[in-house]
Amino acid sequence: MSAIEFRDHDHAACMRSTMQAAEAQCAARGLRLTPVRRRALEILLAEHRALGAYDLLAHLSAEGLGAQPPVAYRALDFLVKAGLAHKVEALNAYVGCVQPGADHAPAFLICRGCRSVAEAETLPSQSRLGDAARAAGFRIERSVVEAEGLCPACQKGDPDK
Repeated sequence: MSAIEFRDHDHAACMRSTMQAAEAQCAARGLRLTPVRRRALEILLAEHRALGAYDLLAHLSAEGLGAQPPVAYRALDFLVKAGLAHKVEALNAYVGCVQPGADHAPAFLICRGCRSVAEAETLPSQSRLGDAARAAGFRIERSVVEAEGLCPACQKGDPDK
């Protein structure tokens, strides 16, 4: 999967198909996508940037879906555990997963200009990290890859480009 968030695309269709995949995954796994969880995922997908729990809470609160921090934290915890969202460690924030239900190892491309985040696919087992792990007799179970730079839109206005 390429980093579609930095390319022009039909955002409404993208969100619709991602939400349909999320709903199907929850149904298949017997998970309950409550109104708060559903709206939290929609907000994350709509933003195209990582949101902290309190940013998400501000959205939810404005819509009458809860004003206490546990509301946001519980929704985010569910979304991450269900594979519908990811935590971006460098920002201590969350993004909606563009491949819900897929077994994948995402890498996050974080724009230092506009703070948008794109999800790209990585294959740690077929990389230098995978080679090093095999040489050490180590089995990778989880890896976090985050790169900071400039998205195409911000590069156009960056004199350091």
